[in-house]
Amino acid sequence: MQNNGAKQQRGHVLLIAGDSATRRRTVQVLPSRNLAALSMVPVSALLDSNVPSDTTYLDGIHDQNALQVRLRTAAATPGPLLVYLSGRLTTDRRGQQLYLALSRTTTSTARYTALPWEWLGMELRTRPQGLTTVVFDLAADKGTWPLLREYGTLPASTAAEVYGVVTPPGFAGDEGVSTYTRHWIEQLRHAPERPSNSRLHALTVASAALPPGALILPGIREITAPGYAFGPPVTDERQGLADMPAPRSAVPAPAHAGGGRAAGPAQQTGTVVTARTAPAPSPQPGSAHPGFAAQDPRPHIHALAQSGRHTEAAQMAQRWEQYILQTDGFDSPKATEWVEIRADLAKMSGNFLLATQLWVGAGRTRLVHQSPDAPEVLSAARSAHYCWTQLKDVTGARECGPELISLLRALPSLDRRHLTVAQQRLEYLHDAPGGN
Repeated sequence: MQNNGAKQQRGHVLLIAGDSATRRRTVQVLPSRNLAALSMVPVSALLDSNVPSDTTYLDGIHDQNALQVRLRTAAATPGPLLVYLSGRLTTDRRGQQLYLALSRTTTSTARYTALPWEWLGMELRTRPQGLTTVVFDLAADKGTWPLLREYGTLPASTAAEVYGVVTPPGFAGDEGVSTYTRHWIEQLRHAPERPSNSRLHALTVASAALPPGALILPGIREITAPGYAFGPPVTDERQGLADMPAPRSAVPAPAHAGGGRAAGPAQQTGTVVTARTAPAPSPQPGSAHPGFAAQDPRPHIHALAQSGRHTEAAQMAQRWEQYILQTDGFDSPKATEWVEIRADLAKMSGNFLLATQLWVGAGRTRLVHQSPDAPEVLSAARSAHYCWTQLKDVTGARECGPELISLLRALPSLDRRHLTVAQQRLEYLHDAPGGN
């Protein structure tokens, strides 16, 4: 967020926690946890400004009119403004309008007990350009997702920079801080200088293990993160399954050494940061995947990763994954294959936390459409377990453990040693220093 002009005026941070998003007892978003984590971040980092500022936390609010008043008050702030929203995105009974569900919202009462999304744009529309940022971390309920897919976006205000993610229904989230918000905070904490909002969003999307099909705004096509390492390599040390080979790479190597690249470097122009990547082609009428068969990008992606250019390889893979999501849908076989490619790239870069999360997600997605003994399902589970055993960070391994074990338990034909070793390691992690 930029402060236009030399005069600095008072800023405001408005943090809104809507209703928790759960489905069949599976947690997707716990907005209260997100607000608690954001409360630990300095306001100057949230606003990208050192002006005097106020902060408003709205957790558990259930009156849409009271919320509108708070939003209107924040919008009247003369200086920089950040509005953060987290929770469940829903629709009214007619399915015509989007709402942020509040603590007492049901489908039949959404019109009277939830925040109409259009109010956000209405209250912010008169804000000066360059002083307003909207960030959201949401999960859509089952009735809302088709409407979002139809819209393809979640507008807030032409006067605001808008960044965030909406998770599709049916995917489990974290019972702590949700993935997008957690990585957004981590980027703020670890960056040597506070990134611009667009760069912060790009780095967050690149490092977070978002579920396949998540609505990302702006999308990968609109943002390009400059070179950024996901994290320091982790020492490779087997734990438990020493006699089991590491799973085979999901990214095919080039057909022959010295051969032509499948997709050459492309320069992004205009206001987008220049990056040496190969963006996916735009869909054309009459062709489901124009240029995909003729120019398979995977050999080039593998070559980038093998040469140590892990960030470029990951960015290219994410571009192609987003293209497949748009053409085939989030639960399509091709979309799952690209999640697996990203998982393998994360493993090659030494980011075993991301690799574990992506492999677990791929295994669970395949399990919805394939039998528990399908080779692809078993391979994803083995890969997830292998990457988890390489993860040395106690907190990260402990957080990933339950989801991994849940996947392993669902596969009776998988070698039982995987489940036994995983359970034993998770017990050890809980007893390890910092395990409580």
